[in-house]
Amino acid sequence: MSSTPPRRTFIPVPLTAVTIDDVFWSPRIRVNRERSIPHQYAQCQQTGRLDALRLQWKPGQPIPHLFWDSDVAKWLEAASYSLATHPDPALDRLVDEVVALIASAQQPDGYLNSHFTAVEPEKRWTNLRDWHELYCAGHLIEAGVAHFEATGKRTLLDVVIRYADYIGTVFGPGPDQKRGYCGHQEIELALIRLYRVTGNRSYLTLSQYFIEERGRQPHYFDIEARARGEDPAAFWAKTYEYNQSHVPAREQTKVVGHAVRAMYYYSAMVDLAGELGDASLLETCERLWDDLCSRRMYVTGGIGPSRHNEGFTSDYDLPNETAYAETCAAIGLVFWSHRLLQLGCESRYADVMERALYNGVLSGVALDGETYFYENPLASLGQHHRQSFFDCACCPPNLARLLASLGGYIYTRSESDVAVHLYIQGSATLTVDGQEVTLRQQTDYPWEGTVHLTLDMAAPATFGLRLRIPGWCRAARLYVNGEAVALDDRMIDGYARIERAWQPDDRVTLALEMPIERVTAHPDLRQDAGQVALQRGPVVYCLEAVDHDRPLHRILLPASAGLAAQFRADLLDGVIVLIGQAAATDPSDWGDTLYRTKPASWVPCPITAIPYYTWDNRQAGQMRVWLLAETCIS
Repeated sequence: MSSTPPRRTFIPVPLTAVTIDDVFWSPRIRVNRERSIPHQYAQCQQTGRLDALRLQWKPGQPIPHLFWDSDVAKWLEAASYSLATHPDPALDRLVDEVVALIASAQQPDGYLNSHFTAVEPEKRWTNLRDWHELYCAGHLIEAGVAHFEATGKRTLLDVVIRYADYIGTVFGPGPDQKRGYCGHQEIELALIRLYRVTGNRSYLTLSQYFIEERGRQPHYFDIEARARGEDPAAFWAKTYEYNQSHVPAREQTKVVGHAVRAMYYYSAMVDLAGELGDASLLETCERLWDDLCSRRMYVTGGIGPSRHNEGFTSDYDLPNETAYAETCAAIGLVFWSHRLLQLGCESRYADVMERALYNGVLSGVALDGETYFYENPLASLGQHHRQSFFDCACCPPNLARLLASLGGYIYTRSESDVAVHLYIQGSATLTVDGQEVTLRQQTDYPWEGTVHLTLDMAAPATFGLRLRIPGWCRAARLYVNGEAVALDDRMIDGYARIERAWQPDDRVTLALEMPIERVTAHPDLRQDAGQVALQRGPVVYCLEAVDHDRPLHRILLPASAGLAAQFRADLLDGVIVLIGQAAATDPSDWGDTLYRTKPASWVPCPITAIPYYTWDNRQAGQMRVWLLAETCIS
């Protein structure tokens, strides 16, 4: 690692400066805007999440949940992003109503939580380990920042500023302050967002406190448990690895515990490292990121295999049928990777961000935008289906806010360079070398690997253009105004960098070869031994029972089997499927025999593989990502 203090040198181009007009993403963003956001508002209304903010609860009535406020906040954030790119007077009025409702629930001292104001006011801040008060506060703060940036209105921003100021009086190292932190990280990254939009450094300092204090001894969660009259050893999770407070941040070497908490924590650590130039904190984040991606991540970009802790177990433990792989965790991986990308423009971070987006994230929402996965297994017997909402409804609005803000993940810029991380058709407008430059992308990615970029500006401008060469790509070609450009001497951290005096209407073409590939797992990943997964470009594929006339576990993919990519406009809103001739075991001569010494017989079996993100959008049935494979030992 470089001895130079890390800085956030590659700043995302704001989503308000980006347009998306893309064959793949535009329909999903439209469905998110027209169906998911209204559907989630209706669910918040029907389940009492909005009414809880009226603070009219009475004993005997259903109790507002401890973290309902966070669901409303994430919905507000999603709606705000949508307003930023697609103005909608009706949605704007609805957002104003919800903001007013939240403001009305704020207490004179600045405190804002529907449950602990209306139901158990005497228990405010008494169980940070389990009760999510600061987590809810963090999501409210993020919503306030997003609403202000999208609309220019300070109505919610002023509310969350009051709340953050109050929190700053309660928590910290002072003699009359609580030396606590939240059991579910979120406020840490939210405070840094608030600092960036207000310039008030006290929010950065408070975030730093929460990050640095976590895991120190004496352990705060032990102290508060005893104050409640509880034995700290009775904590159900048995270990503070569950919430990453087992040791201080810089001493952590493995990704452990609850996956979403980990992703939000590490995201905040990267933000803090960039703001303070903290090399050791960034080194910790890089160490943890490497541990995750080399030992604990599914091929889909899903993370967290265990239902027990909604998180991590041990190295190379990635079961398929019982995979938890929470949608929010994959979204958190996008957040973390995107932040690392801002401190070091390295393609490995964008590769993982892309893998999660196209697979582990997008699988979380049905094509109709109104049903959702909480868990994303890589194999199913046919009983796992999306739901319209959940009692713990973190995933639907988390999906909505990410999809609505996707434009902010495509490009970053430094003082000298513009970097393209995701290949999505549309445009971005930014100022480079004193000139306003509009960069236009034209592509059918992820179905095809050719990307055309055109630069539109009034006068020449000199800067570096960085184009990611994805890790899945084995061969790429680059052209500037039709002339081939050698890649070998232009590669920097996985990006092809071209610096020149760009002229109006200059055209860059990047051709990424996109063959069908068979992915194998590390030899220590026992659940996938002797199997392969299919991938084309960034898209991971699976088999569904609806396309096959025999159980999927019988199907074997021979080493010699040819596979072809075929676009099906009539299937799953238009997808490329992979078709080929496999083989399947034939049980017709087994009778009632359970075991025998005679080998099974095989029959030809045509297969059709569909993108993983599209599964469970048709009739119920089996699904598998990993297929039995016939391999040759050389």
